[in-house]
Parts: sequence; structure tokens; C-alpha cells
Amino acid sequence: MMLKTIPRPRLVTKEYCTVTQIKGPLIFVDRIADVAYNEIVEITDPEGNSRLGQVLEVDRQRCMVRVFLGTSGLDLEKTRARFKGDVARQDVSLSMLGRVLDGSGQPIDGGPPIIPEASLDINGLPINPSVRTHPSEFIQTGVSAIDGLNTLTRGQKLPIFSGAGLPANELAAQITAQARIAGSQGKGGEPFSVVFAAIGITHREAAFFMDQFRASDAIERTVLFINRADDPTIERLLTPRAALTAAEYLAFTHHHHVLAILTDMTNYCEALRETAAASEEVPGRRGYPGYMYSDLASLYERAGRIRGNQGSVTQLVILTMPDDDITHPIPDLTGYITEGQIVLSRELHRKGIYPPIDVLPSLSRLMNSGIGAGKTRADHRAVADQLYALYAQGRDLRRLVAIIGEAALSAEDRQVLNFARQFEEKFVGQGQVEREIANTLDLAWELLAPMPAESLKRVPREYIEKYHRRNK
Repeated sequence: MMLKTIPRPRLVTKEYCTVTQIKGPLIFVDRIADVAYNEIVEITDPEGNSRLGQVLEVDRQRCMVRVFLGTSGLDLEKTRARFKGDVARQDVSLSMLGRVLDGSGQPIDGGPPIIPEASLDINGLPINPSVRTHPSEFIQTGVSAIDGLNTLTRGQKLPIFSGAGLPANELAAQITAQARIAGSQGKGGEPFSVVFAAIGITHREAAFFMDQFRASDAIERTVLFINRADDPTIERLLTPRAALTAAEYLAFTHHHHVLAILTDMTNYCEALRETAAASEEVPGRRGYPGYMYSDLASLYERAGRIRGNQGSVTQLVILTMPDDDITHPIPDLTGYITEGQIVLSRELHRKGIYPPIDVLPSLSRLMNSGIGAGKTRADHRAVADQLYALYAQGRDLRRLVAIIGEAALSAEDRQVLNFARQFEEKFVGQGQVEREIANTLDLAWELLAPMPAESLKRVPREYIEKYHRRNK
């Protein structure tokens, strides 16, 4: 199935000089006619300079317009609003790969303009449920705590819950450089691309991402959208939509497997709250708009696969939990919409473990769909379950040791305690090293080797006889 470009309607522009109110990033225009929701508006200031906006609300003969570059320099008497008769669109092309764009999709890397192959509505086209297929098959990130225990599947949406000061950006850059699918290398392989959207980041973070991507070969298969912290707040609402539009085009027109990485969605939600407050909407939980759930869903649900189309869009969403609170509205609503979560741990970060992924609260609900079938799947699933069980037991023993001391533990309990330490240091704390999935599973069996075979209760006997090193 090809993603078809909807023909543009005949553009009928109408200009008004009836701006009656300017409030934050919003202007209000009166005595309008035939204005549509989401329509693009060209606003001209008294000096003759133009900037774009978008209709947020229409009420009979009055509308509210969100100005992308802010309302500085506008006044009520001389400001003109010209309604373009079309929605916001993103120019897309295969030549976008390897380019750095701003939050609204314009090149900022000093290269030539992108010659568009199509111009698509940034709000996307919903995938018809009757042709949407279940996410399946494996995307290798090179990170053992994800590949081995919380496998990312093509077409899935999986968030990473971070905290202030935790290395979420470093992990995002590492995954971007390492991510691949089986058969994506060499001639005849399935094309694999990354669309990376950085939302509300600092100049230092922007420089970090660009340096990391250019230092590796990842930039050649990556489209990088950067919205900096000093860019207009309103642009943060456009950045993920522009990025996902590019991802959908690469996936469903050129049949690429696309990994879309969005960071940091907390900045997006803060921009959403700021816009809602400026328009005097009734606030919901902690001041966020009541429609934040549906707004986030309109982004996250753009991941998926289409029957008959080889391409796929997979989302890896990174967000910062305010005060490390996983019940905060942003991670809470994100968890309802997405298929699991990867949680970063401050305690592991303090120990110097990177990436500091806490595997116990982490989950990939589609892991079984991504790790294969038959014996390959059974082997992977059984090893993951056993690692979870022993690590959880080791964490419980740590709390017990704080009360009674390690000397009071049995020999078997001390073995489990040592396993938990080795698991954190060797399996989770892999550093910047890339691991193939086979190496991840080999390491898992290496960690399980010192444990008595009878303690491996989650692994079928045939796999113990085949892989457990004590039995070799």
C-alpha cells in the first residue's frame, strides 16, 4: 500500500485587518468568514515582515490563531492576517536522509534546499484499523537490557522514562548509532532509517547530538529535526508532527523500516500547557490541558505497520519524569497509550552503571512478537524470565542484608546476591559497547553458569542441558 498524497485544495486567500486581541503566542481575529480549523495563517506585522500561524479555534465570526514565531512586534491596528486556505504541510523527499532540519522542517545544516517529492499534512493520515498489522520482528538496539529483556519490535511504540540529570540523551544517541534490523546491511537488504526529533533542547545538547551522529555512519541514514530551547515555544508542537510525517513518508512510500526517536516529550507537554493557559482553557491535572491524552495519542498512534506494505514506523519516545515521579501526568498518560516502558534508575546512575536501565519496572508488552518463533523464541523468553527472577530475588536480599548483615545469609543466598551485582555491572552496565543479540544471550548464560542447575526454575530442562556451562 502506497501512502498517497492528498491533492491540495484550491487556495483561496483572505486577508483581515481585524485583530482584536494579542495574548502570549495567540492572536484573535474578528469578523471572519469561511475559516477552517488548523488552517495556516500568514501574519504581517507593521514593518511588513511575515510570520506563520495556525487556526486553533473558530467560533462563528471569530477565530484564535497560534503564531509560530511569537507575537513580538505585532499590534492591533496595523497587523494583517491572511488565511491561506490550506493546512500545515511538510515537504518530504528521500534526500532528507543525512540532513539537519529545524523544528518546522527547514534545513539548518548549510546544505541546499530539499527538493520535495511530496507535500504532506503534518497531522498525518490515520492508519485504517482494518489494514493495520500487529507489530512483529525485532529491531536490535545493541543495548542488552533492551534487546535481551525488553525487546523493541517493528511497529511498536516504546517510551524511555528518564529523570533530570540521567543520561537519556546519551542513550538516545547510542541507540540511533547502533539500531539495525536483520538483513538491513548489504545489497538487497531491507532499508532502515532513523528519524530523530530533539524537542526543546539546549545548544550544548544540540551540538552533542550532531557531533555524535557525524562521528558515526548513522547520519547517512538519519533525518535530524532540532528544536532548541530558545526557539519559539509553539514550534515544539510542530517538531514531532513534522518528524513523524517524514517517518511515514520514508516507511509507507519508500518502504523503509523507520525508527522515530522523540526526545524530550516533557518539553512538548510543557509547550502544550503554556498554549492552553494562554487561551484560558480550563486546566486538568497539574495544569495540563484535559485533552493532553488525546493529543499525545495522536502522535504515538502514528507508529505501526500496514498490511501489504514492507515499511514500518517504530517509536522510541524519551521523556523526563518531573521529580522522578512515574505517576506524573506525562509518564502516566504515555504509559496508557504505549506498549510498555524502559525506566532509567538514579540509583544505578550513582553507582556509575551505564546505561542505568532498571529492568524490574521496565516492560515491553510486544516482546514475544519480536523475538522470533519456535525454539529461538522459547530460548530467549526463558533466559529473560530467569534473569528477571534471580535479579528480583537479589534485590530483595539486599534489603534483608541491610537489616541482618550478609554473614547471616545462606551460601545459596550469597550466590544470588553476587549474581545481582554481576548482572548490574556486566549485563546492564555495558557502557558504549554495542552488543549483537547473540552476544547478549551468551552473556546471560555466562552469568547463569555459577548458579546450580536446580535453581534455574524458569528455564526448560532441554536448554539447561544445552547451554548451562556447569553441565558441559
